[in-house]
Amino acid sequence: MAASSVLAFWAVALLLIVVPGADWAFTISAGLRRRSVYPAVSGLVVGYAAITLIVAGGVGALVAGNPAILTGLTLVGGLYLIWHGTTTFAHPAEPATPADGLTGTDWNTFLRGIGVSGLNPKGLLIFLALLPQFTDPRGPWPIAAQISVLGLAFMTTIGLFYLGIGRLTHTVLYGRPAAARLISRLSGAAMIGIGAWLLIDHLLN
Repeated sequence: MAASSVLAFWAVALLLIVVPGADWAFTISAGLRRRSVYPAVSGLVVGYAAITLIVAGGVGALVAGNPAILTGLTLVGGLYLIWHGTTTFAHPAEPATPADGLTGTDWNTFLRGIGVSGLNPKGLLIFLALLPQFTDPRGPWPIAAQISVLGLAFMTTIGLFYLGIGRLTHTVLYGRPAAARLISRLSGAAMIGIGAWLLIDHLLN
């Protein structure tokens, strides 16, 4: 697989990653609640890994071509974001203190991260529409292997970018509980809005 294809995909993917969305809102919320954002970012990465495997295995095309499956994914993903956003808005995060350690809630945060990225049908459609454009059917590598490499590049970028966002959030808002609560509520409202938009956009089209 040509390195130029991977680099071109990475450049386009980076543009999509830096646009604020549900992943941003979730990471900011986690950065406020947790001393470590690793569980949250790991969950996001695993969610996208699942999408990569689905697309590489050829299941993605089946999902994209089946309106009933897409509708179900949209409903589940949209409702999940609304639920998570409502919870975040109702219980805004406080900045974590240095004494905070890893607890059992890290597992819940990890699972929520998988839900935020893995249950987002828009993410699946982006992979279906974007990845094939950077593969070469006549190349020496199987398409599944090429998609896996591109997916790995995307997941690595996601991980590094959101680790930075999470740590920056914690650093900037540490010691500012009022600002932290405001940002947390805004993050929750953003997830509610994105979830509602997913539902409305799909149901109206």
